[in-house]
Amino acid sequence: MAVEKSYYMTTEGKEKLEKELEFLKTDRRQEVVERIKIARDFGDLSENSEYDAAKDEQAFVEQRITQLEKMIRNAVIIENDEANANIVSLGKSVTFVELPEGEEETYTIVGSAEADPFEGKISNDSPMAKSLIGKEIGSEVTVSTPGGDIQVKIIKVE
Repeated sequence: MAVEKSYYMTTEGKEKLEKELEFLKTDRRQEVVERIKIARDFGDLSENSEYDAAKDEQAFVEQRITQLEKMIRNAVIIENDEANANIVSLGKSVTFVELPEGEEETYTIVGSAEADPFEGKISNDSPMAKSLIGKEIGSEVTVSTPGGDIQVKIIKVE
């Protein structure tokens, strides 16, 4: 049997996934079933685009439910590590400056399940996070990016 992947996330991230799962299982699943019933009444299913679209949507919803159940089942909750307050780790926010004269940037390192760069949350699997994890305040770190290597200095960890 294959070992299932662990999904690192905060308590809030897990709660968000649980709410989405509940919505999909109750409201969304029922909406799709209703759409299929209505589309079936339109007649010949072989030429019924509404029916095909509803069936495609049903497949998407069921796939997402399966994915969410797997992520929740294999969730590993990130705990704040107060003993190593100055070291970058999963669940912490890190502020750094790109050298030589870049602007300050702050990101929270989270599991891939709740990564959202637009909200300042980067995955622990990203090149940036992989380079920063385990480093402490004051460290200068080389980060490999698609645009080439950059040098950053860690100035704050929360």
